[in-house]
Amino acid sequence: MYYSEFSTQFCDIIIAGDEQGIRHLHLNTGQGKRQFSIAPDWQQNDVLFAEARRQIQAYAAGELKDFSLSLNPQGSAFQQRVWQALYKIPFAQLRTYKDIAIAIAQPSAARAVGMANSRNPIPLIVPCHRVIGSNGKLTGFAGGLDIKQRLIEWEQHCCK
Repeated sequence: MYYSEFSTQFCDIIIAGDEQGIRHLHLNTGQGKRQFSIAPDWQQNDVLFAEARRQIQAYAAGELKDFSLSLNPQGSAFQQRVWQALYKIPFAQLRTYKDIAIAIAQPSAARAVGMANSRNPIPLIVPCHRVIGSNGKLTGFAGGLDIKQRLIEWEQHCCK
């Protein structure tokens, strides 16, 4: 496994993966419930992640709305379906957990969608920050609610 670290206007980011694609993206906000660390046997490889870094920085600058990167998230078949549905949420638009459950043809699975959403290993690129509660309120986000709100507000105001 390889990794790269860099900074954006939102926070520091650690990205990790292999030749098959990105497996992890950690938003190092100092908040949230998700712990992430670089394993001792991982090797730093900024060249492997140069395009990912370029696209993430272009996104942060308001110059890119859709990512085009090789992704290789590891999870159950259900999680994979949820993450694929998240990936399709357009820039600056929001969906509810129920919307995602309907999109994957399991309309009664909103809670399970929420759990899969919380385990998304590639936030930002797989935009789980664009999912909110049915009541319109922000709900949990692995990087903390502050960055979730910042990302949503930034997307809705950056490029108009």
